[in-house]
Amino acid sequence: MEKKKQHQSFRWAQQWRLLLLLLLLLLLLLSAASAAQGHNYADALHKSLLYFEAQRSGRLPYNQRVGWRDHSGLTDGLEQGVDLVGGYYDAGDHVKFGLPMAFTVTMLSWGVIEYRDEIGAAGELEHALEAIKWGTDYFIKAHTSPNVLWAEVGDGDTDHYCWQRPEDMTTSRQAYKVDENNPGSDLAGETAAAMAAASIVFRKTNPHYSQLLLHHAQQLFEFGDKYRGKYDEEEGSVGVVKRYYASESGYMDELLWGALWLYKATDREEYLKYVITEAHSFGGIGWAISEFSWDVKYAGLQIIASKLLMEEKHKKYSHILEKYRSKAEFYLCSCLRKSNGSDVDHTPGGLIYIRQWNNMQYVSTTAFLLTVYSDFLRSSGQNLSCHGGSVGHEELFRFAKSQVDYILGSNPMNMSYLVGFGPNYPTRVHHRGASIVSYRENKGFIGCTQGYDNWYGRPEPNPNVIIGALVGGPDWQDNFMDERGNYMQTEACTYNTAPLIGVFGKLSQLEGNEDGQTQNLVASY
Repeated sequence: MEKKKQHQSFRWAQQWRLLLLLLLLLLLLLSAASAAQGHNYADALHKSLLYFEAQRSGRLPYNQRVGWRDHSGLTDGLEQGVDLVGGYYDAGDHVKFGLPMAFTVTMLSWGVIEYRDEIGAAGELEHALEAIKWGTDYFIKAHTSPNVLWAEVGDGDTDHYCWQRPEDMTTSRQAYKVDENNPGSDLAGETAAAMAAASIVFRKTNPHYSQLLLHHAQQLFEFGDKYRGKYDEEEGSVGVVKRYYASESGYMDELLWGALWLYKATDREEYLKYVITEAHSFGGIGWAISEFSWDVKYAGLQIIASKLLMEEKHKKYSHILEKYRSKAEFYLCSCLRKSNGSDVDHTPGGLIYIRQWNNMQYVSTTAFLLTVYSDFLRSSGQNLSCHGGSVGHEELFRFAKSQVDYILGSNPMNMSYLVGFGPNYPTRVHHRGASIVSYRENKGFIGCTQGYDNWYGRPEPNPNVIIGALVGGPDWQDNFMDERGNYMQTEACTYNTAPLIGVFGKLSQLEGNEDGQTQNLVASY
């Protein structure tokens, strides 16, 4: 009898093990099927563009889709006698910083230039154009005369002292400018690039506006080139910005960047000659950089200059353009970890890792540049030559896609770092407006420190979901803490999301494509 019981127990144990094995196999199959399906990139594109509406300053339009926001900053510039209403708040605070705002608009515009049809096919072109125009309308206001550009409204010190909704702002709205006596070639160069790139975007649909943008861009570039200097100098210019958006790379990269975008917008050889003649002295072919950001433009400059080699009319400059290409390929190879000893770090989960603070800004710009260069290699029938071997356009694009998929949830935390996308995303984003009850729901005034007392430290999720915001992201070990006070990881910025607009457009077109190109481009987790 005892042996029979033991035999039955053994059989039951075997059956349970078999059942558990089958369940595990089923979970693995479901996981693989989910990965093979990839992500809904059209939805990611749609949500990303909503984020820019959440960051709007000024009087909101009738077609505003983010309903928890209301008008704000309606007296900006009043003390200085100029109209500086509008533009974007850069992140989770309420300062309007000119340099990152201009870079945001440049990247939005470049994304539309490269992937206009794909964004249009996803039904989001109009929203992308609105996002660009909200920025360029402000730049037109801020450029009050040929040699005057208003660089900032508000200051980080007083702003960070308060935790308020933008609709309740009681902080300083002091405005700061660059001019002939207080130069800002970096700011002028980037704003020129933004307006030149945007002029290309609006050339066919709004030609008058396109010409207006181009006029401002040309004046700004001439101003920045003639009166050279960094905008963040302690004495004069905009010294208050130094703790927040210091121009560490100087202004030479922005002048080259602005000139190249003006060449693309005008086809006037004088701008290309500037990029060629100043290539060495301004570091365009000297700096081999492994990041591309609101501060450092060299990698983007080098990518665009490389693409000029495809056109016959640029052959006479090929000796310099090839040097630009060499530096561009150093950047790309280092991102792939195939350079000679200067590889970019990757987390164990495969994410590019540049810095502890807001690392995702570098991930999104890298994903964009890799995607653009992959298209260049495909159309020119060439390969990327790295120290670790030759790289085809498919491998380059596959890596770019892996970075995007990581952002969207294919990572060890199973966390989407694009807020509002997927079932699991940050809910305690370091963002004043999102973390406090909506002004439209409760118009009762919330004071400067009242927000800290009643809202900042709450353990509950934010009452407003700031859809489409790309937060700072995980640490070097793929760990992430969804805490409002963890601003290094949970604060989002406009220039984080902006480079993804074009990439999401391209990926949304490839979604479901059965011609073989996307079958091997599955999510990595």
